Amino acid sequence: MDFIRDVDGGFSIIENVKVSGAREGKYGVTVILAPNSTASAVFTTNKVVAAPVTYTKNVVKNGIVSAVVVNSGNANCFTGKKGIEDCEELVNIVSKDLKVPAGEIAICSTGVIGREMPMDIISKVAYESISKLDNKPENSLAAAKAIMTTDTFPKEEAVEVTLSDGEVIKIAGITKGSGMIAPNMATMLSFIVTDAVISQKAIKKALTKATDLSFNMIVVDGDESTNDTCMMLANGSSGVDVETDSGIDPNFQEGLNHICINLAKKMARDGEGASKFIEANVKGAESFDDAKLAAKAIVTSPLFKSAVFGGDPNWGRIVSAIGYSGSELNPDIVTIAIADDEDEVDLVRKGEILAFDGTTYLERAEKIMQSKNVTVKINMFLGDGEATAWGCDLTYDYVKINAEYTT
Repeated sequence: MDFIRDVDGGFSIIENVKVSGAREGKYGVTVILAPNSTASAVFTTNKVVAAPVTYTKNVVKNGIVSAVVVNSGNANCFTGKKGIEDCEELVNIVSKDLKVPAGEIAICSTGVIGREMPMDIISKVAYESISKLDNKPENSLAAAKAIMTTDTFPKEEAVEVTLSDGEVIKIAGITKGSGMIAPNMATMLSFIVTDAVISQKAIKKALTKATDLSFNMIVVDGDESTNDTCMMLANGSSGVDVETDSGIDPNFQEGLNHICINLAKKMARDGEGASKFIEANVKGAESFDDAKLAAKAIVTSPLFKSAVFGGDPNWGRIVSAIGYSGSELNPDIVTIAIADDEDEVDLVRKGEILAFDGTTYLERAEKIMQSKNVTVKINMFLGDGEATAWGCDLTYDYVKINAEYTT
């Protein structure tokens, strides 16, 4: 898509936006200042909801968010009334220092569940972060780093998008997340800012669509977090309206999809303990929903994820996952292939098994499974439904990380 151009600099490409990040040990605080921005968000569907999610839902209802404060190291979840009070305390710090109405400040948290916020440390780091606010590439990177927990690298993206009428707008975002990752969001926080002019209703529509194609299509371990938040702010600094009489400019939607998909793929690559990246492409399903079910089942299956870790081309685990996914499947006509960056081989072609002992199909498959990037390609031959999901292998290190998470 030549109307989308990847650029460097993260949030620094957006005018009138300042960001910062600071850390002390495992605790970090990121601040995003985007005065008088139109905003909307999507949140976790877990029935156990963290205090900052409850707090921020009420803020976003008003449609205007001028600042976002995010802490890592503590989820502020299952903390009762004290959790909301801690949200208010942190918001008031930002409000007072930045002279922004408290009702326009969103808050997010990530970290350990069930422990009260160490407000003495968090407050100190928040003041430090506020003091560093600026519109520079290094600030955007610091903001991405400050929200990391078990992540091994910061995740940021930025694009320039040429709209259908030739006008240019910019979109930038950061995200965190590497474990407790499942469809319907994850233990992820994502913050996206655009300089476009767009209403709250249109943001919600565009963000929901982009999320369904990206963050809701990644799986690390199948666990769904209590703190998931994906928020989008539009400060309108470009003066360019991306809404038309027929809806949202399709190029803007594609640009937002592009940002979210790239951030989601980075999360999957950075899965806790991961050594390999998995992509599952499903086509020929009866519907888009069926394709999504099948693709997500493949990247969720602990058996298949373990097989990828061990380099075992056990396609039976693939077809089994599709079979229980809820997607329609005819085993007599399905095609299953795997690929890496250099080769692609059919394991099953229209129901006929090709990869068995002594065949070149199996030899090629075994080699592909040693690669860092493994793609599963499925054709159902039942309809026009297509979907892609992303994930990672299941390793010894994943177990070790989560066995020692709080100790």
